[in-house]
Amino acid sequence: MDFQNSLIASRNRDITSFIVMEILEKAHRLEREGRSIIHLEIGEPDFDTPEPIKEAGIKAIKEGKTHYTPSPGIPELREKIAEFYNFYYGIDISPERIFITNGTSGAFILIMAAIMDIGDEIIFTDPGYPCYPNFARAFDARPVFVPVYEEENFEISIEEVERRKSDRTKALLIASPANPTGTLTGPDTIRRAIGLTPFFISDEIYHGLVYEGREHSALEFSDDVIVINGFSKLFAMTGWRLGWMIVPERLIKTVHKLAQNLFICPNSVAQYAALYAFNEGWSYVENMKREYDRRRKVMVEGLRKLGFGIRSTPAGAFYVFANISKFSGDSFKFAHEILDRAGVAVTPGVDFGSNRTNHYIRFSYANSLENIEEALERIKKFLEERK
Repeated sequence: MDFQNSLIASRNRDITSFIVMEILEKAHRLEREGRSIIHLEIGEPDFDTPEPIKEAGIKAIKEGKTHYTPSPGIPELREKIAEFYNFYYGIDISPERIFITNGTSGAFILIMAAIMDIGDEIIFTDPGYPCYPNFARAFDARPVFVPVYEEENFEISIEEVERRKSDRTKALLIASPANPTGTLTGPDTIRRAIGLTPFFISDEIYHGLVYEGREHSALEFSDDVIVINGFSKLFAMTGWRLGWMIVPERLIKTVHKLAQNLFICPNSVAQYAALYAFNEGWSYVENMKREYDRRRKVMVEGLRKLGFGIRSTPAGAFYVFANISKFSGDSFKFAHEILDRAGVAVTPGVDFGSNRTNHYIRFSYANSLENIEEALERIKKFLEERK
């Protein structure tokens, strides 16, 4: 064994790279070389943070609100989130159960540290967000994957979860709407999933960005669940790195202790800015949502015309997980071809798991309608020349 590598914790051997970031880095390199690149790879809103939120952040800096805050977050923001759950979902949540986190990634780190022991198992969908299993691996837990299929709208099967459970299963995680598929999990499935494992984690980061049907919080069905959400997607605040987590009462003390030690506190300025997201950000959100919906329809229709397989239209988030079987069985190679020859950056399906994912490409419509239409034209030309 290489001496230097022997000094690195063995758990890192199984932590995978985030391929979308590699695609993004290559796209930026091509841009520096003078190439015109249209970005459909990254899951980041192209909208700017709404002005009232930015102004609130600037005001917080000028007023000196740049010091440590309580580890769970400032009380005003936790109370505002509790009010939001009452208004939007009709749920009464104590602010004591709400923790403001350093993005949703900070929430996942806290919850994995709180509940996972070495060798414990946590169930995820395949395909699914590629960072999920790596959060588990970072705490020496073992990811277990339940395949989801295009033919079933990529919705998780409760029966498959039951088959993959073991005496080491600690948690089940479901994201709705999901990345990369845009699938909205139905309320009956969520209700049945809660209680299958000691802990149920609901990633609700794309709530509010739903165009068909209605999203349901797991908290509508049980108090004994863990809900993770944040400001990045809905309020176009990715760089502010601010999320939140709602935990059952049985986890409050443990998560509080971990938050104190691992992060001290969330970003103070971002918290004061986020107060205005709930106060004055909703008109901006509605405008963004309408525009995403327009883009979604154009992208789905355009990709279908080009021969990409999209069995059902994604209901939420801002992704289309398109079947490329007509063109290729190697999503990594095909994505690089599209980038190199068409100047369009997309994410290979293999980034999201191993269940048939090599036959898919993820397209993000978090870009302007003009750019999406141009990207479709470029891909059309690329496919015609590729024949």
